[in-house]
Amino acid sequence: MQLAITGHRGLSSDLEARVDRMIRDAVAANGDVVGVSCLADGADAVFAQAVLDAGGSLVAVLPASRYRETLPEEYRPVYDRLLARAGKVVQLPFVTPDPHAYMEAGKRMIDESDSLLAVWDGQPGRGPGGTADVVAYARSRGVPVTVLWPEGAIR
Repeated sequence: MQLAITGHRGLSSDLEARVDRMIRDAVAANGDVVGVSCLADGADAVFAQAVLDAGGSLVAVLPASRYRETLPEEYRPVYDRLLARAGKVVQLPFVTPDPHAYMEAGKRMIDESDSLLAVWDGQPGRGPGGTADVVAYARSRGVPVTVLWPEGAIR
């Protein structure tokens, strides 16, 4: 099964730990998983590590060639490690990541997946191309969406 991830970035360490448990449970429930992720900090990275830990393989969808430069500096070693473990890398044709590139990456993930995990607080997006837009796209394509968000959590 190809399982994609979308989710919020910049989670607190407590919230990220709670989300980690939810993601690991979801990955385990899906059996042999090919995880499809943009490998951003936050939910994407937690998911990618959970897939690898469960013995699954990883497809990295990179929104732009300069994507790494826009990630938090302290996260880049984690990104590099996850990217090196990806069995397949899909590099989109954009140079600078912007809302359009992020949305195109989200669409590509959905189009290549059987299901979507969304670490989403259910709120409207803070900008185009974010989690809410990827969820809406998946639903418009008939791709099943499982929303993971800890009860009472605020981002």
